[in-house]
Amino acid sequence: MASIFSRIVAGEIPCYKVAEDENYFAFLDISPVAKGHTLVIPKQEVDYIFDLDDETYVGLTRFAKRVAKAIEKAIPCKRVGVAVMGLEVPHTHIHLVPINKEADMNFFRDKLSLESTEMQAIAEAIAREME
Repeated sequence: MASIFSRIVAGEIPCYKVAEDENYFAFLDISPVAKGHTLVIPKQEVDYIFDLDDETYVGLTRFAKRVAKAIEKAIPCKRVGVAVMGLEVPHTHIHLVPINKEADMNFFRDKLSLESTEMQAIAEAIAREME
């Protein structure tokens, strides 16, 4: 059975898409810890990041870097934090989180609840910076 992320890539489940190419996909986390919290995934469904072949791993990292640079331009922040945890969805994913202090990367605090119009505006702002 396809992961929820594979279903998002296939267009079966809607998302707030930030960027896409032939191998990778980036979209806003629907339970963000910060405005602009983005997930970056390979389109190929592989559960654990270190099980990716080297070419896909390097490509994912390069794609995530491009997305992070766009987030920095679109969302006021000091840096974009990076986390790879991946136990909740069996599909490799990188969390990119705009941060101003290290505590902003706390995944156990209450998540933000943003209106769909705000989520769409954030996704579009980051996407514009990808161009």
